[in-house]
Amino acid sequence: MELEFVGAARTVTGSMHLLRSKHATVLLDCGLYQGRRKESRARNEQLPLPVREIDAVILSHAHIDHSGALPLLVKRGFSGTIFCTPATRDLAAAMLEDAAMIQAADAKFINKQIDREGSDMDPVEPLYDRADVVRTLSQMVSLPYGRRFPVAPGMHVTFLDAGHVLGSAITVLDLEENKKRLVFTGDLGRAGMPILRDPDTPDGADVLITESTYGDRLHAPYEQMDGQLAGIIKRVTERGGKVIIPTFALERAQELIYSISRLRRAGEIPAVGVYVDSPLTVKITEIFKLHPECYDDETRDRLFSRDSPFEFAELAYVGDKEESKQLDLSSKPSVILSASGMCEAGRVLHHLKATVEDPKNAVVIVGYQAEHTLGRRIVERRPRVKIFGVERELRAEVQVLNGFSAHADQADLLAYADGLRERGGKLEKILLVHGEPGPQRVLADKLARRGHREVLAPAEGDRVSF
Repeated sequence: MELEFVGAARTVTGSMHLLRSKHATVLLDCGLYQGRRKESRARNEQLPLPVREIDAVILSHAHIDHSGALPLLVKRGFSGTIFCTPATRDLAAAMLEDAAMIQAADAKFINKQIDREGSDMDPVEPLYDRADVVRTLSQMVSLPYGRRFPVAPGMHVTFLDAGHVLGSAITVLDLEENKKRLVFTGDLGRAGMPILRDPDTPDGADVLITESTYGDRLHAPYEQMDGQLAGIIKRVTERGGKVIIPTFALERAQELIYSISRLRRAGEIPAVGVYVDSPLTVKITEIFKLHPECYDDETRDRLFSRDSPFEFAELAYVGDKEESKQLDLSSKPSVILSASGMCEAGRVLHHLKATVEDPKNAVVIVGYQAEHTLGRRIVERRPRVKIFGVERELRAEVQVLNGFSAHADQADLLAYADGLRERGGKLEKILLVHGEPGPQRVLADKLARRGHREVLAPAEGDRVSF
């Protein structure tokens, strides 16, 4: 058996891992690379996969850096089955359509620039369109958690709850060829987070492929986040400012709505307008309501009692572009949640453009910011940041609340590997993916000190046999 690491190898984006046996080739995840616009487009256009060799795809969850290249794979000729959980399939329908719309809008914008400048560059085409998304969805097969199912000759999959986002799955692959059990975490969630259940731990793992995003750090306890968020909202709105929170449309936005709902009901924040300005987030929040099988007991009980954690008096979901523009023109204090989470596209750019130069406002970062993104530059509090090609003074208050992260931190990752071993896993190899080199080195050292025998962080293109 052999694993080839095509994407998310020593980086946190573009997840793609090929598993080859004598009889089948299966792709674990098929994500878009996200980062600098030109670099991202060049890497994504290449799609460095042997498309005709792939028998099946196993999708861990719907985030675009794990699912976003699926329509391109289908467009290039993949006709096999894509296996995922029911919630992931529903989320992918919304998120991949949104990705296609962004591709079209980006191509239109770039082509206008080419025409305006009289460049001899060829026109830019979207990576894929809605028709490719529809074909992709037609090839998806949903498998519930805990059901063993054949996905390719000599390979059976069981999905367990990863606790990361709605529908996220730990992939357990039983391989007949060498009688091994391979476990792929996808993105691993955290214990004790609201809305979703804690991650599951399978028995008998021989090989672990695990994310390592926060392999070098610990998150603040989630319980502290409500108090810190409440303090920011009170402080900023009392001085007449706006709180801009760039959010990922899937999970982070819903967790923040849940948290703000609790704070408002407890009277810990003032009754200011809270706006979710992302059409995709609105769609995803509706999908959340369709999948109570993914919730923890507290969230399920609230939903069934009609006390929805995703609704309260001051909360408004913004769909219309004109409504979005009015938020920036208004002088009233408010809280605005808007995609994208790394500030690389979407309506959040307009809100940042309107607010970053005024010190009465605040930008609250609640998720991982990859290298070379606007979000990372805001986290680094650079004096000037470029938005829509124009440099602007960063005078707004910047706060980072990583305790809201849906990714496992170092302690969670170590505990998960230890837990696999305690449940009868031999863990001959641990392979670190979806992380930058620094955090991976720290995590690998910690794992080695805890007695894990072979810990590797494969580079792009590396192949590992087992």
